[in-house]
Amino acid sequence: MGQFERRTRTGAIILSAGQGRRLLPYTTNSPKCLIEVGGQRVIEWQIDALLAAGITRITAVVGYGADQVERVLNDHYGPGVISTIFNPFFEVADNLASCWMARHVMDDDFILLNGDTLFDLPVLERLLEAAPRAITLAVDKKPVYDSDDMKIRLDGDRICAVSKQIPLDCVDGESIGMMHFQTGGGALFRSALEESMHRPQALQQWYLSIIDYLAGTTGQVFAQSIQGLGWSELDFPADLEAARALVRPWASRIHGAEPFFVQGKDVPT
Repeated sequence: MGQFERRTRTGAIILSAGQGRRLLPYTTNSPKCLIEVGGQRVIEWQIDALLAAGITRITAVVGYGADQVERVLNDHYGPGVISTIFNPFFEVADNLASCWMARHVMDDDFILLNGDTLFDLPVLERLLEAAPRAITLAVDKKPVYDSDDMKIRLDGDRICAVSKQIPLDCVDGESIGMMHFQTGGGALFRSALEESMHRPQALQQWYLSIIDYLAGTTGQVFAQSIQGLGWSELDFPADLEAARALVRPWASRIHGAEPFFVQGKDVPT
């Protein structure tokens, strides 16, 4: 199977249901996925990179400002090109519920992506080119970690734990909020999601708590380093200025490639 066929078989799910209250006042009237960074909205940067990598089956889970997001997606990419799923629990639940709402589109091969993760195209390419494992997280390293980082602990390239609570002297990196499911990983994740959602506390959990559970019980969660490549997580207003400087060179890589034809619309590949 060639790269083109492999990539067109890969799906992508973007978790974009939240308002992003920590980014107020920028999210007073629209969700954080519609914040403009460097001339494009956050979700447009994400989708354009996915399309440039050959991934065309893209689903966005929406909630706060869902009508606005769907209007942007239809205007920018054409009606129906980007699918959406509405998460009615967006005001009372964390992103585990968004994953549960999207479980029916979690096929054998898909990328799961946080709605506030900006990334350069080579980040996605490196994750896609990693050895096929059940679950592979894109992981970075930095000199110092804080309480808000989604930290990881490693045994070789296998992830043993994913949590904000990992002691700092045991941290081996951080998850950037992007992962690839293959070779049975999607089934493992869906099964754990179903089990978790039977418990009331699931509404207040991150989906990475499921990944942490699977890392500890199955040994099938692995790391792919993207160290040295460009990405940013948008949590606070101060993150926006740094992100705007970071994305300046990205457009030429995403939009400068040859287009291919999908669902009646030319998109970059």
